[in-house]
Amino acid sequence: MNRLVNPKRLLTTNELTPLTQISNWRAALSVLQTWLVIAVTLSVTLLFWSWPLALVAIVIIGTQQHALFILSHEAVHFRMFGNRRVNDLVGGACAAAAGLSMCTYRVIHRLHHNHLYGAADPDMALHGGYPRGKWYLVRKLLKDLSGQTALKSYGYFFGRPVSAAETGELRPLADATRSLRTAARIDQRIVIGLQVTLPVVVFALGGAHALGLYLLLWVVPALTVLQVILRLRAICEHGAVDDTSSQLTATRTHRSGRSAGEFIARLALFPHHVNYHVEHHLYPAVPHYRLPQMHALLLRRGLLEPDRDKIGATLCKVFAERPATAS
Repeated sequence: MNRLVNPKRLLTTNELTPLTQISNWRAALSVLQTWLVIAVTLSVTLLFWSWPLALVAIVIIGTQQHALFILSHEAVHFRMFGNRRVNDLVGGACAAAAGLSMCTYRVIHRLHHNHLYGAADPDMALHGGYPRGKWYLVRKLLKDLSGQTALKSYGYFFGRPVSAAETGELRPLADATRSLRTAARIDQRIVIGLQVTLPVVVFALGGAHALGLYLLLWVVPALTVLQVILRLRAICEHGAVDDTSSQLTATRTHRSGRSAGEFIARLALFPHHVNYHVEHHLYPAVPHYRLPQMHALLLRRGLLEPDRDKIGATLCKVFAERPATAS
């Protein structure tokens, strides 16, 4: 944790303990919700096929692949199910469906929490240095949308994040315990095996037409739309902040405004309450469905600003011109 904020001093044990309780049925409901949206989207697209509908489906599927990643993020923190085997099985499956290794991400993400905005933060190359000019981020997002950055992004989730501070690659698995390293290697093989096997199975069962639909409606969103969302969400959470000395100031919580645009942005960028990011950094042991309660509690204690960081305001900050350097 950041040295300037000790979460243990913000809330009492009696306040915090109820908020860390895991509810298996609420976790299962979140998983069911995401897969139901995916199933309905695919069913409607295949039943009423048209290219405009397929393009809409690609966007929706990309947002739901991101939602699967957020669920796997819950499992990374052991906050999905009370039984750790079930937690890792379901979380790993959610991640693997989108081509990510949950057990590897568990090692990487620990560094992000422990070294936020430090040299060892594996996400610094993604969210650091903003704002960088009006068109810098636009160009990055267009590259993401074209699929050009997918290989680097998947390299991150397989243990090769780039360090912006050192302009080189971190090696988080090298410093992990043997058990974590072994779990990550096994998980990587499972994910790669699944991604290689699935298209073969689809082709065997449905031929070239089914394979084409699988590539279009599942692989294309993962290589394009998902990459855009992963970058933009990370930058909205940590980019263009004025003070990096504390989790309270180097992290944002987003509550969408009343406009339709902000509501849609929240659905796309912040599924499963991941918009409560300050709360998550302060208390990673709180499951996602209890983060709104945590937010309300911190507001009552005067630890958060009530109107801080609407999504639209954050987007204006991260897309702003680079500040002029002093001469």
